[in-house]
Amino acid sequence: MEQRINYQKTSPEVVKLLVQLEEYKKKTAFDLKLIELIKIRVSQMNGCAFCIDMHTKDARAIGETEKRIYCLQAWREAPFYTETERAALALAEAVTAISINGVPDELYKQTRMYFDEKQYIDLVALIITINCWNRLSISVNNVPGNYSPVTAK
Repeated sequence: MEQRINYQKTSPEVVKLLVQLEEYKKKTAFDLKLIELIKIRVSQMNGCAFCIDMHTKDARAIGETEKRIYCLQAWREAPFYTETERAALALAEAVTAISINGVPDELYKQTRMYFDEKQYIDLVALIITINCWNRLSISVNNVPGNYSPVTAK
């Protein structure tokens, strides 16, 4: 596998916009571990090896456990995710596959049990952001394996 295009050099304006979306997470009240779990799960669904590699490493760097990372793809059957995390992960899956079933009313109601209106929109924005990164990364054949977290976030 070989990277097709270095998008950071080719289009720094696009990267700047995506980084601005990414930086918004710092303005939310979400736990960093929840953010990384969402990024990993969405990346799994999209098949983005580069982002899975990156976000599993980032999750470990902030203290996420191996068992929760390993079982994320089967989070519904695993007993070690909170109800809040489950609601966020269900929404992440629905938004990522939005063309299939949209976001059903029942899922919206379930999510709103744990997140207020602002948090719901912030959560959707986080999900949209990782979907953008996944699509860019897959499109240019970003090669996984060389990413190292700079620091525990």
